Amino acid sequence: MTFDLSKLNEKIKDKSQFLQSLESEAAKVIVGQKDMIQRILIGLLSNGHILLEGVPGLAKTLTIKTIAELINTSFNRIQFTPDLLPADLLGTLIYNQKNGEFNVKKGPLFSNIILADEINRSPAKVQAALLESMQEKQITIGDTSYKLEEPFLVLATQNPIEQEGTYPLPEAQVDRFMLKLKVDYPTEEEEFEIIKRMAHPNPSFKTKSVVTKKDILDARKVVDEIYIDDKIFKYIVSLVVASRDPSAAGLPDLEPLIEYGASPRASINLALAAKANAFINQRGYVTPDDIRAIGMDVMRHRVLVTYEAEAEEVTSEDIIQRIFEVTEVP
Repeated sequence: MTFDLSKLNEKIKDKSQFLQSLESEAAKVIVGQKDMIQRILIGLLSNGHILLEGVPGLAKTLTIKTIAELINTSFNRIQFTPDLLPADLLGTLIYNQKNGEFNVKKGPLFSNIILADEINRSPAKVQAALLESMQEKQITIGDTSYKLEEPFLVLATQNPIEQEGTYPLPEAQVDRFMLKLKVDYPTEEEEFEIIKRMAHPNPSFKTKSVVTKKDILDARKVVDEIYIDDKIFKYIVSLVVASRDPSAAGLPDLEPLIEYGASPRASINLALAAKANAFINQRGYVTPDDIRAIGMDVMRHRVLVTYEAEAEEVTSEDIIQRIFEVTEVP
């Protein structure tokens, strides 16, 4: 290594202190869902947007709102509906009769953290407007482009069980999300605690801002410094390439089950998310365990299965699991 690891570890220890405060404050409101909270933190630290999928009532919206409240930044929740227009997100030009000029009225996307609730309830042109701002980090109104202030993070939720009246995100657009999280039901113990809390609401569960915008931006600079060895880069490439050419990776039985493998965005996001995971674990370098920890969330929406796989009830997660099992760990 060509850098001072002990010095970097000290820096990580210093700049990651806010994470503990954030998690303990969030626990006052949210029972369980530690994986979801940690993945949202990974998105914040690695500048990556997140898609959360799960049935209603699993605290997706509550978790995002709570974390946004704990961070002293601007936050907007946008409820996606079929009649929403791109201007409702981006903003528009309004004619001022007094001076005969058009004034800019900025939309709710001009915030640091955006909760796009039920993103699949709006038509394609609205989804495209959101996804363009996610990719370009800017919004154009009239002839003027406005840079979005960092941090800019979109956390979108969608309900997988309702198809009527929804507009599924095209696969190419889903690729813009760094992570796709599958939010599951709480355990029996967690649900017991949820019921107790809801039956006797406790005013002490109110949260307060414990993180500043500067904390996040400073932490991102340290995350950038985290070391990734060439062996880890090769491991990432091997995993992603195996999803495109499973026969060469020793998995010929997966060939008829994969329609499209993961794009190069998967490789980039695996590296970035792994660095953020190492930072959360107060480590100055990435290990294969970091890749395995976030691999499923980075790749599940980037490996598309064939009709044959669907007929055999094989999911992209089953395929990714097999790839991780056979790919040699450095």
